[in-house]
Amino acid sequence: MGFFLAVDSGGTKADYVLADETRTLARVRSATIKRMRTDEQSAAAALAGALSALEATAGVSLADVTRTCLGTAGERVPLVADWLREALRARVGGGLILVGDIEIALDAAFPGAPGVLAMAGTGSNVAVRTATGAISTFGGWGPFLADQGSGYRIGHEALRAAYLALDRGEPSVLMERILTAFELPSVDMLIAFANGHPTPDVTRLTGVVLEAANEGDVVAARVLREQGRELGELACLALRRVVQGDGEARIAFTGSILEHVAPLRIALIALVQKEFPEVLVVPGVIDPLEGALWRARTGY
Repeated sequence: MGFFLAVDSGGTKADYVLADETRTLARVRSATIKRMRTDEQSAAAALAGALSALEATAGVSLADVTRTCLGTAGERVPLVADWLREALRARVGGGLILVGDIEIALDAAFPGAPGVLAMAGTGSNVAVRTATGAISTFGGWGPFLADQGSGYRIGHEALRAAYLALDRGEPSVLMERILTAFELPSVDMLIAFANGHPTPDVTRLTGVVLEAANEGDVVAARVLREQGRELGELACLALRRVVQGDGEARIAFTGSILEHVAPLRIALIALVQKEFPEVLVVPGVIDPLEGALWRARTGY
């Protein structure tokens, strides 16, 4: 019987799955093991703790692992890649596949095949793999340049929309909810707060905007709808690349925003379906760790 280890190494956390050919035996999470985001001692401690937990839960020695697949951003950065290779080989048996986090996310939705993946959490981007295997991304240039449909953009646009609603005399509960969220007493105090240094964490307003939209607030609903459309525009760019390469128009989603903020997702899908009526929309959100496990099992 073969055993397979899958790792999704992110900037703030790392997820691990140990499995055999058909079953998941153990799953754990640790602090980040990405050396661009933490020091060597902390990364080593996080990795050691996670691997020990996998062994204890599954009752399997990691020396018996057939193959590991690890996905991470910065897989071509020597500080990241070299450390991960050495650290895993010291504790885990078998072969190692080290790829980008975008590749394992695409594989979770479309194992080894063409397709488009929209990702939106704190930030956002859209990835595409064509029939030739070429991978490209759209967006993802950071909060000041892009990140359409992200938690940051929702929060920022909600602030702008709340003040525009005041200028227009448009009824909205959004300003009141924002003041409450930031524990501020007045609109004037919010001006100073929003324009101060460091800038406030506007991602925390996502829940505020969603709640107001669900209660029928037109201004809040408009913010979510517009952000869905903006992310949808990137998805259309990616889908055009697939279709031009004689691939099928298929799109999947991942990230907390696309999982929990239904109005934004609905607006994105509506825009995509307008240009690609036959597009296949993968339901729910995908787990990138499943893509890493697929690669570990298949050796792809």
